[in-house]
Amino acid sequence: MHTSRLLIALGAMLVLAGCASQRSNEPAPRPPAEVKAEIVRLLPAKTPDRQGWATDIYAAFAAQGINTTTQNLCSVLAVAEQESTFQADPTVPGLGKIARDEINRRAAKVHIPNLLVSGALQVRSPNGKTYSERLNSARSEKELSAIFDDFIGMVPMGRTLFGGFNPVHTGGPMQVSIEFAEDHASDYPYPVDGTIRREVFSRRGGMYFGIAHLLGYPVNYREPLYRFADFNAGWYASRNAAFQNAVSRASGIPLTLDGDLIRYDSIMPGSTELAVRTLGKSLGMRNPTIRDQLEKGKTLAFEETELYQRVFELAEKAEGKSLPRAVLPGIVLQSPKITRKLTTAWFAKRVDERYKRCMAKAG
Repeated sequence: MHTSRLLIALGAMLVLAGCASQRSNEPAPRPPAEVKAEIVRLLPAKTPDRQGWATDIYAAFAAQGINTTTQNLCSVLAVAEQESTFQADPTVPGLGKIARDEINRRAAKVHIPNLLVSGALQVRSPNGKTYSERLNSARSEKELSAIFDDFIGMVPMGRTLFGGFNPVHTGGPMQVSIEFAEDHASDYPYPVDGTIRREVFSRRGGMYFGIAHLLGYPVNYREPLYRFADFNAGWYASRNAAFQNAVSRASGIPLTLDGDLIRYDSIMPGSTELAVRTLGKSLGMRNPTIRDQLEKGKTLAFEETELYQRVFELAEKAEGKSLPRAVLPGIVLQSPKITRKLTTAWFAKRVDERYKRCMAKAG
């Protein structure tokens, strides 16, 4: 009897030891002071107010429950350095002309005459200067966005005619999408200074939403390179580009590997969906089922769908080898601020170089 009790107790201890071993594989949370000290150490030596940067970065991690591993910290610092060299509101050369050209382009698209736009820009703003003069002297996106918000509130029918014309779509030290920030603002931990758009241009807001965009979703990537690509092209773009590659190999239909699995601007199927449909018989799936499963493409759950798994099975059988589950999207970057041909792959590789330097610095 004594022996059996001893065995039961020993078994229980082994189970508990096993659970403890599993938990020990997860990094234990580090004290805030330790994390902030590491951030200060990893920031470039010439960065102004490194303690302030460390405080805002740590706060963003803590508020979102993201683990403060050195890998995660270096990922964030690499993107911020690439996007702004650690300037909360970086200047953009020739911003006034870029903004005016973009406004004229959008006006033409919705058939608003240039004469009407020019006339509206001659209205004097509260500081005595015309909006045209203020646009010409704008040096940063925060300044430009504020000018435009002021402008549409002052000119006759400004909200109706120009409400969607603000040419600034990204901002802050990580150049995060303002639309993304507005969509993920429900748990923002700070009092909002006017609008979420304005918060993006602050260091605390820009880092909070930038970190959310970079690390705030689960992935199965083996390398941070693909998160960097997703930061530029959208969540799961690298995973989806690999799926498109598999579809192309299985169907023989060339596809642009851009990570877009369906068209969200139309009920008509896009090129990837049409290519998958040609595999419908081999997959044993009808078109509505294919569509339903492609719609999971912005989530991790897409990888668990029968469509995802069967397409890779077909493609790997046709190729006679395994295929990658992540591919750098083939996207040419489009922005009024970009004056040369750049791609998502270029961006991801540049950030990855900075990430590796940061990791080496961390030792």
